[in-house]
Amino acid sequence: MITVANADKALKSYYLDAVASQLDAVSPFYAAIEKNSAEVFGKEVKVAVVRGDNSRVSAGTEDGSLPAAGSNRYVNLTSALKNIYGTIEISDKALRASQSSDGAFVSLINAEMEGLVASAKVNFSRMLYGDGNGFIGNISKTNGTSIYLDSIGRVYEGMCVDIRSNTAVLDGADGLTVTSVDYGEGCFTLSAEVEGTLTGKMLYVHGAYGNEITGLKAIFGTGDVYGVDRDTESLMNPMSFTVATLSEDEISEKIGYLEAYCNSRPDMILCSYKTRAKIASLLTESRMQTGNTVLEGGYSAITFDGIPVVADRYCPEGTVYLLNTADFVLAQLCDWAWLEDEDGKILKQVPGKAAYSATLVKYAELICKRPCAQGVISGF
Repeated sequence: MITVANADKALKSYYLDAVASQLDAVSPFYAAIEKNSAEVFGKEVKVAVVRGDNSRVSAGTEDGSLPAAGSNRYVNLTSALKNIYGTIEISDKALRASQSSDGAFVSLINAEMEGLVASAKVNFSRMLYGDGNGFIGNISKTNGTSIYLDSIGRVYEGMCVDIRSNTAVLDGADGLTVTSVDYGEGCFTLSAEVEGTLTGKMLYVHGAYGNEITGLKAIFGTGDVYGVDRDTESLMNPMSFTVATLSEDEISEKIGYLEAYCNSRPDMILCSYKTRAKIASLLTESRMQTGNTVLEGGYSAITFDGIPVVADRYCPEGTVYLLNTADFVLAQLCDWAWLEDEDGKILKQVPGKAAYSATLVKYAELICKRPCAQGVISGF
């Protein structure tokens, strides 16, 4: 007979490893970066990275003085671990209906876990490209109840969002639900109408402002990052290239620049689906030798000069990231784990509801140890 206690044991014993494995395949970029807890100290991530070349290796005369010993110069990167949660909810009615059937119970749990995995993949992938604040896009215009966004592909029905002007949430625009999305028209509707002018305002994931991992938008942005002032530490400034037209020569030249001046060859190119199609067309037109490769996690990708070109829905249009994934690490306190109460129980009754919930948690932060060795091409 299926009970809450049995369901609790099933989640803990059988589902956690399978779910954690699936969540490690969020995207090709996520699968490629290292994940460890070596740099975690309490609630913070602290990484000491070497700045410059202090080896003091040089030539000299036979009877001259030996080169002076040098010491490494370090830059200390510090950031707080971010709290990432995923929750499932099972109604008491559904649980009781499956008490006499193991198959019905398995189907019930599987459906909940599949939804959790799908949501976690979407949101973690979005965070990797984000600014740490849950930014989704800019509102370009409104027409009645329809709101037009410059990046409609990042919105989905049922999403909980906030509308902000700079750092402040607009009155009545806190925690609204996306009720419908028209991807063809590039617009969506919300569960409640917001008064005032929305054009020029920004859409964010509800409650995510300042709470998400430090994604590529933040790493390639402006201002301090990981507690370090970019104006005083050149190590923290990625290479930014602006081109009028994306071409094979431009991409090759920028890759060469990173190799020549930053002592780093990119091992992954990230872009939007539209840009990946453009790169594939360039390779076909020039008859440049290309091919397909299989990446960590089983992902397939075309290659540019031996470098895999990976498309992601959250990579902004008109942007090509040239990354060395060896410079990135996901510092985590632990892998995905169930949130347990004092008795070790996972499933808990939702206060005031005839339902039970269980929460997966991961405490992590994305660290780029050498931002100066990464590049981005934009402007096309």
